[in-house]
Amino acid sequence: MTRSTPSKPPAAPALFALLILLALTASAGCSTATEPAPRPSAVRHTAPSASASGTPTDAAWVQLMTPMNEKAVALLTLAADRATEPRVRAFATRLRGDQEAELGRLRPLLARMGLPRTDVHAGHAMPGMVTESDLAAAKAAKGAAFDRLFLTQIRDHLRHSAQVSRSEITAGARADAKRLAAALVTAREAALTELEGLPGAGRALG
Repeated sequence: MTRSTPSKPPAAPALFALLILLALTASAGCSTATEPAPRPSAVRHTAPSASASGTPTDAAWVQLMTPMNEKAVALLTLAADRATEPRVRAFATRLRGDQEAELGRLRPLLARMGLPRTDVHAGHAMPGMVTESDLAAAKAAKGAAFDRLFLTQIRDHLRHSAQVSRSEITAGARADAKRLAAALVTAREAALTELEGLPGAGRALG
């Protein structure tokens, strides 16, 4: 009997394309219910087992979510110090703590999956990813302009990271990754609800 070798995770653009395709399929009306994981014996007889890094969907999700959170933390750190509205500053401070706590689970998951800590999406324009140019614009903005920029960017981060996390819940295979994805979706839905009620949010978000 030949032993299957673990497949390499797809390249960065393919990772994101995979998740977006899954997200669009889910948003078109697919059920969000997840199938129970097959028993190991069933896997041997019905389909090739996933490698230690999980399926391509698992790898795509954790390799996207980790840098998304890291870049969001940088923006949230600015907002916690520079936002004009006290409620916006308080929101940024709490959300930064939440995102850092998520990183405390995402990074060990990367290690368990045997994936590199490097940002495989560096240099790519990813929806919901806070870029270096976004951070530069935030550093240059002041007063109400900063608040509007922050609210818009963090709203996009929360929305897109929730979208790809739903794709992991429906199409991923690793139980630990799916549990974390579910926790992230719940946290983002709560954060988006709070964000919409912040001062200036109506004007900034349209």
